Amino acid sequence: MIVSLELRPGGVIDERRLMEQLGIGRTPIREALRTLAQERLVEVYPRRGMFVTRVEIRDLASLAEVRTVLESSAARLAAERATDEDRDTVASLLDELERHEELDQRELMALDERIHRQVYRAAHNQFLEASLEQYYVLALRIWYLALDQARELEQAVLDHREILEAIRDGDAERADQAMRRHVVEFEEAMRRVLVGA
Repeated sequence: MIVSLELRPGGVIDERRLMEQLGIGRTPIREALRTLAQERLVEVYPRRGMFVTRVEIRDLASLAEVRTVLESSAARLAAERATDEDRDTVASLLDELERHEELDQRELMALDERIHRQVYRAAHNQFLEASLEQYYVLALRIWYLALDQARELEQAVLDHREILEAIRDGDAERADQAMRRHVVEFEEAMRRVLVGA
């Protein structure tokens, strides 16, 4: 709800409404909101309430810097450590990429998410995976801002082909470089869409 911008950035979080919508009690809601605050998705102001963090375009460059380093490392490790099961999943994702023309923007985003999460898992480093999940979610919120005007970003999703092929082939250097290019080019495409820069 926060990532997809259903709960508007800057909006007040109504605990009662969340309890009703999700059918769970106050304690699990508060625990979840505390976790979301640690992940920079919710801001807590004592005696004022909780608010969905704003999506700041200026964060895009900083996120790209961090993601470039971490994701290229994850891609390298995935190429080196991928199991047969990981490689089967990579092959399935490559098949899905071949059908990209049939996908709308939300389906492309979902495919992008599955690809990145598979790279994180295939690196077989739980700490790297947890860090990347956090940064990916923050970047995903920015992508949702551009959802309706982001057909240009389809190419960024197609760039995953080289990353996945390198992981499948066990080519760590190629996986690293392809992921590095992908994150940088995606940030540039996003900036063009959102601010015309």
